[in-house]
Amino acid sequence: MSWPTARLSECIESASSGFASGAIDPEGVAQIRMNNVGLDGRLNFDKIRYVPKSTMKIEKFLLADDDVLFNATNSPNLVGKSALIRGLPESFVYSNHFIRIRTNRSKLEPGFLARWLTAQQQEGRFELMCNKWVNQASVRREDLLNLALPLPPLPEQRRISAILDKADALRATRREAIVKLDQLLQSLFLEMFGDPVTNPKGWPIVALSSYGTVATGNTPPRSKAENYGTGIEWIKSDNLNTPHDYVTKADEQLSEAGERTARVVSPGSVLVTCIAGSLSCIGNLAIADRRVAFNQQINAITPYSTPPEFLYFLLKTSKPLIQSASTNGMKGMVNKSKFSGIQLPAPPTELQREFSRIFLKMHKHRLLADAALVKQDALFAGLQQRAFEGTL
Repeated sequence: MSWPTARLSECIESASSGFASGAIDPEGVAQIRMNNVGLDGRLNFDKIRYVPKSTMKIEKFLLADDDVLFNATNSPNLVGKSALIRGLPESFVYSNHFIRIRTNRSKLEPGFLARWLTAQQQEGRFELMCNKWVNQASVRREDLLNLALPLPPLPEQRRISAILDKADALRATRREAIVKLDQLLQSLFLEMFGDPVTNPKGWPIVALSSYGTVATGNTPPRSKAENYGTGIEWIKSDNLNTPHDYVTKADEQLSEAGERTARVVSPGSVLVTCIAGSLSCIGNLAIADRRVAFNQQINAITPYSTPPEFLYFLLKTSKPLIQSASTNGMKGMVNKSKFSGIQLPAPPTELQREFSRIFLKMHKHRLLADAALVKQDALFAGLQQRAFEGTL
Protein backbone atom coordinates (compact mmCIF):
# COMPACT_ATOMS: atom_id res chain seq x y z
CA MET A 1 0.00 0.00 0.00
CA SER A 2 1.31 3.43 -0.91
CA TRP A 3 0.79 6.11 1.72
CA PRO A 4 1.09 9.86 1.31
CA THR A 5 4.19 11.47 2.78
CA ALA A 6 4.65 14.74 4.61
CA ARG A 7 7.53 16.78 5.99
CA LEU A 8 7.99 16.26 9.71
CA SER A 9 7.67 20.04 10.15
CA GLU A 10 4.10 19.80 8.79
CA CYS A 11 3.06 17.25 11.42
CA ILE A 12 4.29 18.71 14.69
CA GLU A 13 3.50 21.49 17.12
CA SER A 14 7.04 22.09 18.37
CA ALA A 15 10.65 20.88 18.22
CA SER A 16 12.71 22.27 21.10
CA SER A 17 16.32 21.66 22.18
CA GLY A 18 17.18 20.96 25.79
CA PHE A 19 19.81 22.68 27.94
CA ALA A 20 23.32 21.98 29.18
CA SER A 21 24.17 22.02 32.86
CA GLY A 22 27.57 21.36 34.36
CA ALA A 23 26.15 21.63 37.86
CA ILE A 24 24.92 18.65 39.89
CA ASP A 25 22.32 18.92 42.65
CA PRO A 26 21.06 15.73 44.37
CA GLU A 27 17.96 17.67 45.39
CA GLY A 28 17.39 18.96 41.85
CA VAL A 29 15.48 17.63 38.86
CA ALA A 30 16.40 14.51 36.87
CA GLN A 31 17.83 15.14 33.41
CA ILE A 32 17.78 12.65 30.53
CA ARG A 33 21.18 12.51 28.85
CA MET A 34 22.67 10.55 25.96
CA ASN A 35 23.37 7.42 28.02
CA ASN A 36 19.73 7.16 29.13
CA VAL A 37 18.35 6.30 25.68
CA GLY A 38 19.14 2.96 24.05
CA LEU A 39 19.45 2.15 20.37
CA ASP A 40 16.16 0.29 20.66
CA GLY A 41 14.39 3.42 21.89
CA ARG A 42 14.12 2.26 25.48
CA LEU A 43 14.87 4.53 28.41
CA ASN A 44 17.16 3.36 31.18
CA PHE A 45 17.51 5.06 34.53
CA ASP A 46 20.74 3.46 35.76
CA LYS A 47 22.81 6.65 35.80
CA ILE A 48 20.52 9.61 36.24
CA ARG A 49 22.03 13.05 36.77
CA TYR A 50 20.20 15.68 38.81
CA VAL A 51 20.61 19.33 37.91
CA PRO A 52 19.62 22.44 39.90
CA LYS A 53 15.98 23.42 39.63
CA SER A 54 17.09 27.04 39.39
CA THR A 55 18.74 26.34 36.01
CA MET A 56 17.14 28.61 33.38
CA LYS A 57 13.33 28.37 33.16
CA ILE A 58 13.12 24.74 34.11
CA GLU A 59 9.38 24.41 33.51
CA LYS A 60 9.68 24.76 29.74
CA PHE A 61 12.06 21.79 29.62
CA LEU A 62 9.87 19.39 31.59
CA LEU A 63 8.94 16.23 29.70
CA ALA A 64 5.36 15.04 29.37
CA ASP A 65 3.70 11.84 28.18
CA ASP A 66 3.82 11.44 24.38
CA ASP A 67 6.84 13.69 23.92
CA VAL A 68 9.37 12.19 21.50
CA LEU A 69 13.07 12.74 22.24
CA PHE A 70 15.49 12.76 19.31
CA ASN A 71 19.21 12.48 20.13
CA ALA A 72 20.59 15.11 17.77
CA THR A 73 24.21 15.09 19.02
CA ASN A 74 26.27 12.02 19.78
CA SER A 75 28.96 9.88 18.13
CA PRO A 76 28.09 9.28 14.44
CA ASN A 77 26.77 5.74 14.91
CA LEU A 78 24.54 6.79 17.82
CA VAL A 79 23.03 9.99 16.44
CA GLY A 80 19.29 9.64 15.99
CA LYS A 81 18.46 7.47 18.99
CA SER A 82 14.86 8.28 19.80
CA ALA A 83 12.47 7.55 22.65
CA LEU A 84 8.78 7.93 23.35
CA ILE A 85 8.12 9.43 26.78
CA ARG A 86 5.46 7.67 28.79
CA GLY A 87 5.03 6.98 32.48
CA LEU A 88 8.21 8.57 33.80
CA PRO A 89 8.84 7.70 37.48
CA GLU A 90 9.45 11.37 38.38
CA SER A 91 9.78 14.79 36.78
CA PHE A 92 12.44 14.90 34.05
CA VAL A 93 14.05 17.53 31.87
CA TYR A 94 16.43 16.80 28.98
CA SER A 95 19.91 17.84 27.90
CA ASN A 96 20.98 19.98 24.96
CA HIS A 97 21.91 16.80 23.05
CA PHE A 98 18.21 16.20 22.42
CA ILE A 99 15.35 17.75 20.48
CA ARG A 100 11.92 17.29 22.07
CA ILE A 101 9.20 16.81 19.46
CA ARG A 102 5.53 17.33 20.20
CA THR A 103 3.32 16.11 17.39
CA ASN A 104 0.09 17.50 15.99
CA ARG A 105 -2.16 14.69 17.21
CA SER A 106 -4.62 15.26 14.38
CA LYS A 107 -1.91 14.19 11.93
CA LEU A 108 0.79 12.16 13.65
CA GLU A 109 0.80 9.66 16.51
CA PRO A 110 3.83 10.08 18.82
CA GLY A 111 4.31 6.32 19.06
CA PHE A 112 4.37 5.98 15.29
CA LEU A 113 6.91 8.80 14.98
CA ALA A 114 9.21 7.31 17.65
CA ARG A 115 9.15 3.92 15.93
CA TRP A 116 9.84 5.48 12.53
CA LEU A 117 12.76 7.55 13.84
CA THR A 118 14.25 4.48 15.53
CA ALA A 119 13.95 2.51 12.28
CA GLN A 120 15.74 5.29 10.39
CA GLN A 121 18.55 5.32 12.95
CA GLN A 122 18.99 1.56 12.78
CA GLU A 123 19.20 1.73 8.99
CA GLY A 124 22.03 4.30 9.28
CA ARG A 125 20.14 7.23 7.78
CA PHE A 126 21.14 9.77 10.44
CA GLU A 127 24.78 8.71 10.40
CA LEU A 128 24.83 9.52 6.69
CA MET A 129 23.17 12.93 7.04
CA CYS A 130 24.86 14.21 10.20
CA ASN A 131 27.59 16.83 10.42
CA LYS A 132 30.73 15.26 11.87
CA TRP A 133 33.48 16.58 14.10
CA VAL A 134 36.13 14.76 16.13
CA ASN A 135 34.31 11.98 18.03
CA GLN A 136 31.00 13.79 17.71
CA ALA A 137 28.28 14.43 15.17
CA SER A 138 24.93 16.15 15.00
CA VAL A 139 21.77 16.34 12.92
CA ARG A 140 20.61 19.92 12.45
CA ARG A 141 17.10 20.73 13.60
CA GLU A 142 16.13 22.05 10.16
CA ASP A 143 17.37 18.87 8.46
CA LEU A 144 15.40 16.72 10.88
CA LEU A 145 12.20 18.69 10.33
CA ASN A 146 12.69 18.54 6.56
CA LEU A 147 12.53 14.73 6.53
CA ALA A 148 9.63 13.20 4.63
CA LEU A 149 7.87 10.42 6.49
CA PRO A 150 5.01 8.09 5.52
CA LEU A 151 1.71 9.30 6.86
CA PRO A 152 -0.96 6.57 6.98
CA PRO A 153 -4.35 7.34 8.56
CA LEU A 154 -4.26 7.76 12.33
CA PRO A 155 -5.98 4.40 13.07
CA GLU A 156 -3.33 2.68 10.93
CA GLN A 157 -0.56 4.55 12.73
CA ARG A 158 -1.94 3.31 16.05
CA ARG A 159 -2.26 -0.25 14.74
CA ILE A 160 1.35 -0.28 13.53
CA SER A 161 2.61 1.16 16.83
CA ALA A 162 0.68 -1.45 18.82
CA ILE A 163 2.03 -4.36 16.75
CA LEU A 164 5.62 -3.15 17.04
CA ASP A 165 5.20 -2.46 20.75
CA LYS A 166 4.00 -6.03 21.38
CA ALA A 167 6.80 -7.57 19.30
CA ASP A 168 9.37 -5.39 21.03
CA ALA A 169 8.00 -6.34 24.45
CA LEU A 170 8.64 -10.01 23.64
CA ARG A 171 12.27 -9.17 22.83
CA ALA A 172 12.60 -7.22 26.06
CA THR A 173 11.23 -10.14 28.08
CA ARG A 174 13.75 -12.48 26.47
CA ARG A 175 16.63 -10.09 27.21
CA GLU A 176 15.53 -9.78 30.83
CA ALA A 177 15.46 -13.58 31.13
CA ILE A 178 19.04 -13.76 29.83
CA VAL A 179 20.16 -11.10 32.31
CA LYS A 180 18.50 -12.98 35.17
CA LEU A 181 20.21 -16.20 34.08
CA ASP A 182 23.60 -14.44 34.25
CA GLN A 183 22.72 -12.92 37.62
CA LEU A 184 21.70 -16.33 38.94
CA LEU A 185 25.09 -17.80 38.03
CA GLN A 186 26.86 -14.85 39.64
CA SER A 187 24.83 -15.28 42.83
CA LEU A 188 25.52 -19.00 42.86
CA PHE A 189 29.27 -18.45 42.57
CA LEU A 190 29.27 -15.97 45.45
CA GLU A 191 27.16 -18.31 47.56
CA MET A 192 29.53 -21.24 46.94
CA PHE A 193 32.85 -19.40 47.15
CA GLY A 194 32.29 -15.91 48.52
CA ASP A 195 33.73 -12.75 46.99
CA PRO A 196 37.32 -13.50 45.85
CA VAL A 197 38.31 -9.91 46.63
CA THR A 198 37.52 -10.26 50.36
CA ASN A 199 37.61 -14.10 50.68
CA PRO A 200 34.98 -14.28 53.48
CA LYS A 201 35.10 -18.10 53.51
CA GLY A 202 38.78 -18.09 54.38
CA TRP A 203 40.04 -20.26 51.52
CA PRO A 204 43.83 -20.63 51.13
CA ILE A 205 45.34 -17.84 49.00
CA VAL A 206 47.61 -18.66 46.04
CA ALA A 207 49.15 -16.79 43.12
CA LEU A 208 47.26 -16.98 39.83
CA SER A 209 50.23 -18.81 38.31
CA SER A 210 49.46 -21.72 40.67
CA TYR A 211 46.32 -22.34 38.64
CA GLY A 212 48.03 -22.70 35.25
CA THR A 213 50.56 -21.55 32.67
CA VAL A 214 50.49 -17.82 31.90
CA ALA A 215 51.42 -16.46 28.46
CA THR A 216 51.36 -13.02 26.85
CA GLY A 217 50.25 -12.70 23.23
CA ASN A 218 52.15 -11.05 20.40
CA THR A 219 51.86 -9.69 16.86
CA PRO A 220 53.69 -11.57 14.10
CA PRO A 221 55.61 -9.05 11.94
CA ARG A 222 53.25 -7.26 9.58
CA SER A 223 56.20 -6.50 7.34
CA LYS A 224 55.89 -10.12 6.24
CA ALA A 225 52.56 -10.38 4.46
CA GLU A 226 52.83 -14.16 4.46
CA ASN A 227 52.16 -14.16 8.23
CA TYR A 228 48.52 -13.25 7.64
CA GLY A 229 45.81 -15.03 5.69
CA THR A 230 43.63 -18.08 6.22
CA GLY A 231 44.48 -20.20 9.22
CA ILE A 232 44.26 -19.84 12.99
CA GLU A 233 42.15 -17.05 14.49
CA TRP A 234 44.11 -14.15 15.95
CA ILE A 235 42.19 -12.88 18.98
CA LYS A 236 42.18 -9.24 20.05
CA SER A 237 40.67 -7.53 23.08
CA ASP A 238 37.49 -6.78 21.09
CA ASN A 239 36.81 -10.53 21.15
CA LEU A 240 36.83 -10.46 24.95
CA ASN A 241 35.00 -7.18 25.59
CA THR A 242 31.58 -8.74 25.00
CA PRO A 243 28.73 -10.20 27.08
CA HIS A 244 29.70 -13.68 25.90
CA ASP A 245 31.46 -16.23 28.09
CA TYR A 246 33.45 -17.59 25.17
CA VAL A 247 35.84 -15.83 22.79
CA THR A 248 33.99 -14.42 19.77
CA LYS A 249 35.10 -15.09 16.20
CA ALA A 250 38.19 -13.12 15.22
CA ASP A 251 38.16 -10.74 12.25
CA GLU A 252 41.74 -11.63 11.36
CA GLN A 253 43.59 -14.91 10.93
CA LEU A 254 47.22 -15.96 10.80
CA SER A 255 48.72 -18.24 8.18
CA GLU A 256 50.80 -21.27 9.04
CA ALA A 257 53.89 -19.07 8.82
CA GLY A 258 52.33 -16.50 11.15
CA GLU A 259 51.25 -19.18 13.60
CA ARG A 260 54.84 -20.36 13.96
CA THR A 261 55.82 -16.97 15.46
CA ALA A 262 52.55 -16.39 17.35
CA ARG A 263 51.41 -17.20 20.88
CA VAL A 264 48.86 -19.99 20.68
CA VAL A 265 46.75 -21.53 23.44
CA SER A 266 44.63 -24.66 23.58
CA PRO A 267 40.87 -24.91 24.24
CA GLY A 268 40.01 -24.29 27.88
CA SER A 269 42.43 -21.39 28.27
CA VAL A 270 41.11 -18.14 29.75
CA LEU A 271 42.07 -14.96 27.89
CA VAL A 272 42.17 -11.65 29.79
CA THR A 273 42.55 -8.08 28.51
CA CYS A 274 45.62 -6.66 30.27
CA ILE A 275 46.48 -3.63 28.10
CA ALA A 276 43.74 -1.14 27.20
CA GLY A 277 43.12 2.55 26.60
CA SER A 278 40.74 2.58 29.56
CA LEU A 279 41.19 1.02 32.98
CA SER A 280 37.58 -0.19 32.87
CA CYS A 281 38.47 -2.62 30.06
CA ILE A 282 41.27 -4.24 32.06
CA GLY A 283 40.09 -7.64 33.28
CA ASN A 284 37.57 -8.27 30.49
CA LEU A 285 37.85 -11.94 29.66
CA ALA A 286 36.50 -15.03 27.92
CA ILE A 287 37.14 -18.76 27.60
CA ALA A 288 38.75 -20.12 24.43
CA ASP A 289 36.63 -23.04 23.25
CA ARG A 290 39.05 -23.67 20.38
CA ARG A 291 42.73 -23.33 19.65
CA VAL A 292 43.55 -19.63 19.02
CA ALA A 293 46.41 -17.15 18.73
CA PHE A 294 46.19 -13.78 20.50
CA ASN A 295 47.83 -10.36 20.55
CA GLN A 296 49.99 -8.58 23.12
CA GLN A 297 47.09 -6.81 24.82
CA ILE A 298 46.04 -10.17 26.23
CA ASN A 299 47.41 -12.48 28.88
CA ALA A 300 46.17 -16.06 28.82
CA ILE A 301 46.19 -18.74 31.45
CA THR A 302 45.93 -22.41 30.52
CA PRO A 303 44.83 -24.31 33.63
CA TYR A 304 46.75 -27.31 34.91
CA SER A 305 43.77 -29.21 36.32
CA THR A 306 41.31 -26.51 37.38
CA PRO A 307 38.02 -26.57 35.42
CA PRO A 308 38.19 -23.65 32.92
CA GLU A 309 34.66 -22.56 33.80
CA PHE A 310 35.56 -22.12 37.47
CA LEU A 311 38.81 -20.29 36.65
CA TYR A 312 36.95 -18.01 34.24
CA PHE A 313 34.36 -17.07 36.84
CA LEU A 314 36.98 -16.69 39.57
CA LEU A 315 38.81 -14.14 37.41
CA LYS A 316 35.56 -12.51 36.31
CA THR A 317 34.54 -11.81 39.90
CA SER A 318 38.14 -10.77 40.69
CA LYS A 319 38.21 -7.96 38.12
CA PRO A 320 39.00 -5.33 40.80
CA LEU A 321 42.10 -7.32 41.78
CA ILE A 322 43.26 -7.46 38.16
CA GLN A 323 42.68 -3.73 37.72
CA SER A 324 44.54 -2.94 40.94
CA ALA A 325 47.61 -4.65 39.43
CA SER A 326 47.62 -2.10 36.58
CA THR A 327 50.72 0.09 36.42
CA ASN A 328 49.66 2.77 33.93
CA GLY A 329 47.32 5.24 35.64
CA MET A 330 44.01 6.04 33.95
CA LYS A 331 44.85 3.71 31.09
CA GLY A 332 45.58 0.10 31.86
CA MET A 333 48.52 -2.25 31.71
CA VAL A 334 49.04 -5.43 33.69
CA ASN A 335 52.24 -7.17 32.64
CA LYS A 336 52.78 -10.92 32.77
CA SER A 337 54.63 -10.81 36.08
CA LYS A 338 51.95 -8.73 37.82
CA PHE A 339 49.19 -10.86 36.29
CA SER A 340 50.82 -14.12 37.37
CA GLY A 341 51.23 -12.85 40.90
CA ILE A 342 47.61 -11.83 41.55
CA GLN A 343 46.54 -13.45 44.81
CA LEU A 344 43.35 -15.50 44.62
CA PRO A 345 41.41 -17.93 46.82
CA ALA A 346 41.83 -21.66 46.15
CA PRO A 347 38.63 -23.52 47.13
CA PRO A 348 38.50 -27.34 47.20
CA THR A 349 38.81 -28.97 43.77
CA GLU A 350 35.54 -30.89 44.08
CA LEU A 351 33.65 -27.65 44.75
CA GLN A 352 35.28 -26.13 41.67
CA ARG A 353 34.11 -29.10 39.60
CA GLU A 354 30.60 -28.82 40.96
CA PHE A 355 30.40 -25.18 39.88
CA SER A 356 31.78 -26.11 36.46
CA ARG A 357 29.02 -28.68 35.96
CA ILE A 358 26.37 -26.12 36.90
CA PHE A 359 27.96 -23.50 34.62
CA LEU A 360 27.90 -25.84 31.61
CA LYS A 361 24.29 -26.81 32.24
CA MET A 362 23.21 -23.18 32.55
CA HIS A 363 25.27 -22.23 29.50
CA LYS A 364 23.14 -24.60 27.40
CA HIS A 365 20.05 -22.73 28.56
CA ARG A 366 21.80 -19.45 27.74
CA LEU A 367 22.56 -20.65 24.19
CA LEU A 368 18.90 -21.59 23.68
CA ALA A 369 17.79 -18.20 24.99
CA ASP A 370 20.31 -16.40 22.76
CA ALA A 371 19.09 -18.33 19.71
CA ALA A 372 15.47 -17.47 20.52
CA LEU A 373 16.41 -13.80 20.87
CA VAL A 374 18.13 -13.83 17.47
CA LYS A 375 14.90 -15.16 15.94
CA GLN A 376 12.83 -12.54 17.73
CA ASP A 377 15.17 -9.78 16.58
CA ALA A 378 14.85 -11.00 12.98
CA LEU A 379 11.07 -11.16 13.31
CA PHE A 380 10.96 -7.62 14.70
CA ALA A 381 13.23 -6.28 11.94
CA GLY A 382 10.94 -7.82 9.34
CA LEU A 383 7.83 -6.40 10.99
CA GLN A 384 9.42 -2.97 11.24
CA GLN A 385 10.41 -2.94 7.58
CA ARG A 386 6.95 -4.06 6.44
CA ALA A 387 5.28 -1.56 8.77
CA PHE A 388 6.81 1.48 7.10
CA GLU A 389 6.50 0.02 3.61
CA GLY A 390 2.74 -0.25 4.13
CA THR A 391 2.58 -4.06 3.87
CA LEU A 392 2.03 -5.00 7.52
